[in-house]
Amino acid sequence: MQLGVLSLGGTQPDPVTGATVPTTRHFDDIVRLAELAEDAGLDYFGFGEHHAGRTVASAPPVVLAAIAARTSRIRLITTVTLLSTLDPLRVAEDYATLDHLSHGRLELIVGKGNSPDPYTMFGYDRAQQWELQAEHYEVLRRLWREEDVTFRGRFRSLDGVTSLPRPLQTPPRVWHGVATSLASPELAARHGDPIFVANAIQPMENYGRLIDHYRRQWELHGRDPALARVGSGGALFAAKTSQQAREVLRPYYEALWTDRDPTRDRGGVGDEPVGATLERNITDGGLFAGSPQEIVDKVGTYRERYGHDLMIFGPQIGGMPFPLVAESLELFAAEVAPQLARL
Repeated sequence: MQLGVLSLGGTQPDPVTGATVPTTRHFDDIVRLAELAEDAGLDYFGFGEHHAGRTVASAPPVVLAAIAARTSRIRLITTVTLLSTLDPLRVAEDYATLDHLSHGRLELIVGKGNSPDPYTMFGYDRAQQWELQAEHYEVLRRLWREEDVTFRGRFRSLDGVTSLPRPLQTPPRVWHGVATSLASPELAARHGDPIFVANAIQPMENYGRLIDHYRRQWELHGRDPALARVGSGGALFAAKTSQQAREVLRPYYEALWTDRDPTRDRGGVGDEPVGATLERNITDGGLFAGSPQEIVDKVGTYRERYGHDLMIFGPQIGGMPFPLVAESLELFAAEVAPQLARL
């Protein structure tokens, strides 16, 4: 199994000390997290995209370009690129540029996102989100594979356009983010692309059904079942013992949920409920927290159900200070990652 970590660019204050972190230091910490991930031998570093609320994640190509300059091996992936509310030509050019700056280490996860904010901010109708996603992806796909692209769509048209620069990879791999709907796995299967499952607070089986649907659609399109690829997300906090993990994590986890506005963001992923308890999320949700062996065992259970070969964890939870994040990641790299890499 390949492994990585991600940042969603959250800027919540530390609920234990009340301290806030300046914006510049948030960016510094994100770059440091990527450097730690590379030094630890992990395979991927991911960065999200958000355009409202407590976040510094509005410009992923810029942030990932800074990380590309400070790393040399780790693959860089977007978690996610909000393609339904972005101009696909702009996406093609921005990320092709990043593909060169990273010397071919770029991958995208595309998705519609879980918040209504970008639709209002960028002038799109959220009721058309799935049509926008499918059309924008078709445009992006063609721009990265063809020159002089002519396209007539409902939302976007092109007349003999060649996006520049051409990507270094031919083309970069694109994953489709999957959280609650069958539309994304169907789009991925239609184009022969991999999927990346959000794996947040819903029970494992909810996501498992989406993966099953993807694999069925994959085969209906006449594709080799062995080539269907699945990745998964999850939140991470590792400590020497399960009790220590729960004691340290609890105030940050609880602050993460109480900080949410359910009228704006239904719990963080799609239409999932707000307010799962720490214990419930560790037991039944996508929170991988506890001792190293506890985390290994839970990932193994999920792999048996999902059949995934990539897992990218979010170690920044609810305003947790960077030294705690780094300590958790170092323990993960030393005692968890070597076991998971053999799965």
